[in-house]
Amino acid sequence: MIYADNAATTQMSKAAISAMLNCMEETWGNPSSLYGLGQRAKEILEDARERIAACIGASPKEITFTSGGSEADNQAIRSAALLGAQKGKRHIISTAFEHHAVLHTLKKLEGEGFEVELLPVGELGTVTAQQVSEAIREDTALVTIMYANNEIGSVLPISEIGPVCRERGVLFHTDAVQAAGHLPIDVKAQNIDMLSLSAHKFHGPKGIGVLYARRGISLTNLIEGGAQERGKRAGTENVPAIVGMAAALEEACAHMEENAAKVSALRDRLIAGLSWIPHAALNGDPVNRLPGNVNFCFEGIEGESLLLLLDDRGICASSGSACTSGSLDPSHVLLAIGRPHEVAHGSLRLSLCGENTEADVEEILRAVLEIVGYLRNMSPLWKDKVSGKKEFVL
Repeated sequence: MIYADNAATTQMSKAAISAMLNCMEETWGNPSSLYGLGQRAKEILEDARERIAACIGASPKEITFTSGGSEADNQAIRSAALLGAQKGKRHIISTAFEHHAVLHTLKKLEGEGFEVELLPVGELGTVTAQQVSEAIREDTALVTIMYANNEIGSVLPISEIGPVCRERGVLFHTDAVQAAGHLPIDVKAQNIDMLSLSAHKFHGPKGIGVLYARRGISLTNLIEGGAQERGKRAGTENVPAIVGMAAALEEACAHMEENAAKVSALRDRLIAGLSWIPHAALNGDPVNRLPGNVNFCFEGIEGESLLLLLDDRGICASSGSACTSGSLDPSHVLLAIGRPHEVAHGSLRLSLCGENTEADVEEILRAVLEIVGYLRNMSPLWKDKVSGKKEFVL
């Protein structure tokens, strides 16, 4: 099997598994308990908090553990919205291709009287600090812009956007789920007020994440019940998952430069090979993109068929098409960068990690080339395009 869907989830690292097993066997107590077993669990919980904070340039007291990136996004955005509303500020700035954890939260806030402005991202899938600056108003409560896009891999200029927001006195949140462990993050240097991350995107366990909130920002509770996480997130902490996350993030950050160099080389080989396919196009910024992300549109095919045939050959990938989720709508990300519906349905996302090899890349290229040709030969639409009855889009 060739696994090339690391943007969806990653295989847990041995370091994370070892840390979790040790915790489950030796320090399985409730960290809120006063007896020794519970206090030992509390110690490793706080140790993990410190280690995670150090990886992103934060203070341990600025780290709140969540169930993952979606919860962290929700809590960050709702907290900023409430803080803004208390000052009469109900304008929120974001982008058109955010993760649905952000977009759906913003949609709900619109129903509660907030005004949401989604900045266009252009054909490369990015925004500029100038766009953000021009969009900020006196009543702007929050700017929430992702660090890197989960589908097309474009890396946004967070280090430029953060200072603009800080200068204008507007809270800045970034969904860094795809970036953490893969790109350098320093919340203080980048003027980031709130940040979301999720462990299973950098070889940690599923179901655990972090919300960083700069000291002084009052978080709105999504879950009530207990005094855990300084009273901001009720529920007994999942200590094994937290220590697994800390181990995975530390390892990812320690080897970030060498992993990025290796994975970027594999990515570039994939992009070069897929570019030879006629009427195909790379999606996202060709330069400022995640090390392991490759996203292509292939005219004349359906992404779902491509995925199923790749699976038959032992290759795990994903598509921008949402067909597998029961929707016939193409990816909102691809539509946001200007891909027409017809082409957006024929997309393929391949996301690599340090465990992938050159042999994997060559096998993926062979398989995609053959499958795209096979599907096109079966397509009446493709035959109409080849014969000149219909025009090519790409």
